[in-house]
Amino acid sequence: MNELKPSKSARKREHIALQKLGEELITLKQSDIDSLPLEDNLRDAILEAQKIKSHGALRRQKQYIGKLMRYIDPEPLRSEIEKLRR
Repeated sequence: MNELKPSKSARKREHIALQKLGEELITLKQSDIDSLPLEDNLRDAILEAQKIKSHGALRRQKQYIGKLMRYIDPEPLRSEIEKLRR
C-alpha cells in the first residue's frame, strides 16, 4: 500500500510546535533542565541559548534546538514540563 506522507504544511506545523517546546525549555531553571530526560547535545544547546543576548543569534539557536528536537519523542518532555509548571 502507498502510505500518505504528511503534507509539507503539516510537517512545518510539527516543526514549529517542537521549536516552541524548545523555547519553553530555554525559560526553565538549570535545576529543572537537569531533571529532564534530555540528550546531552540538546541540553547543551538549551544552556547555550540561555547565555545568548543577541536577538539574531538567539533566533538561530532556537531553530537549532527545534531541529534537535525532531529526533526525540517530545511527549515525555511535554508531560515533565507540565509537572514543573504546577
